[in-house]
Amino acid sequence: MHTRLLFWSALLLAGSALAKPPAGGVFCAKYPTVPECIGRQPACGMCHIAAPQRNVFGTSVEANLAPGAARPLSDGDFSMALPAALAAVEMLDADGDGVSNLTEIQRGTAPSDPNSKPVDRACEGTTNPQFTVCKYDLRYVYKKLLLDFCGASPTFEQVKAFLARPSDDDRKAFLDAEIDRCVATDFWRGKNGQLWKVAHPQIRPVGSLKQGEDPGAIPLADYYDDYALFAWTQTDDHDAREILTADYFVRRLGTPTRYEKAQNLASQKVDQAHRAGNMTTDWALTYFVMFTALPRNAASQMYRGYLGLDIAKQEGLYSVPNEPQDYDDKGVKQAACAACHATLDPLTYPFRNYNGISSDMYDTRYIPMRLELGFSNVAPRIGQTPERGVIFGQPVNTLREWAQVAVASDAFAISTTTDYWKLLVGHAPKPDENAEFVATWKRFKGDHQYRVQKLLHDIVKTEAYGAP
Repeated sequence: MHTRLLFWSALLLAGSALAKPPAGGVFCAKYPTVPECIGRQPACGMCHIAAPQRNVFGTSVEANLAPGAARPLSDGDFSMALPAALAAVEMLDADGDGVSNLTEIQRGTAPSDPNSKPVDRACEGTTNPQFTVCKYDLRYVYKKLLLDFCGASPTFEQVKAFLARPSDDDRKAFLDAEIDRCVATDFWRGKNGQLWKVAHPQIRPVGSLKQGEDPGAIPLADYYDDYALFAWTQTDDHDAREILTADYFVRRLGTPTRYEKAQNLASQKVDQAHRAGNMTTDWALTYFVMFTALPRNAASQMYRGYLGLDIAKQEGLYSVPNEPQDYDDKGVKQAACAACHATLDPLTYPFRNYNGISSDMYDTRYIPMRLELGFSNVAPRIGQTPERGVIFGQPVNTLREWAQVAVASDAFAISTTTDYWKLLVGHAPKPDENAEFVATWKRFKGDHQYRVQKLLHDIVKTEAYGAP
């Protein structure tokens, strides 16, 4: 699926890259029902290879953007001119794949990429001795479900008993019960089970640095605590948002595996008032903050891992006026850097007092005045770095407020749903699966109130999952 959960924030104007925060909103005001605008906004990649370099679609749009007007355009003039520029190129085929730009926009494929285009192929499958091809097939779902959730195919006798059930409704109810049975097993929630696989990109374990159980050569922190919190928030009737908002920790216990909440753990140092789920664990601060004064890596990892937005790919850019300030003198005001850092640096400010690795006893914890006390030699203005930041254009005073805004966003629901969609369906949602995908993440956020176990049932009921 062309699922860039991003903000189209830069358009090249007369040879210079300028941040244009209105672009995504203007695009979606013109095309409100297209896949790029349902719970998300288009990315820089819509028009750019990498700012300031335009792709073929961006080149055609720029050529029609207020031709003859003095550059650079103001935000207001840009917003006024963009709809007409988009309309002017709708019937063109920028990437030469035989499909108009408008059709690609409407279908959720990339008008700049000849390898990304709508494909309308009638299903040629028919009923075969095993499955009804191209349609939701309960026998296929039963076999796939047991593999995905329990790690074993059903036996011949189990399949025979399943097919002997009196009705499809009865078979569907049985499948729901099988999901609930399987997600209680170690294959799903145990050490290195399916849930832990989902968490790998968020936690990013490094065995050589592992402390505690299964220690590495340089034991620095125990990321099994992070997996435990992840597993807890994703199972039973727990709220998945607490992966970023929890002020508690979780222990992994016994065989079969179970998890229990703990107000404190000997392996964790951040005080309860400053905890923000897996963003402030001993592992997160050790690995993502490390020795840095302004921990941009930590902010970008959380934005990418839990919200699906990769700033390195110019995704999720919401430029903040008068940013970046470059308090640590890293040169981020340069034109090649500023477009991303106008979003990244305000995202990072709430992390400023969370310490990583240090040579004293104050590592991996929240330290008021951390920059002033430990990093005064980094840059003359480092102490002026505020703790108040901005995420999705909304000011936040602390990292805990950052987390609350993050989990309330569509991006969090979409990213979480995408993670399980990829695990169960086998790939990110494709354009022809977009309607099912949107309905699924919206139910996860609305009807299900962020309960992953209910989300799993919904994914299994989609044609994307159940049609062989």
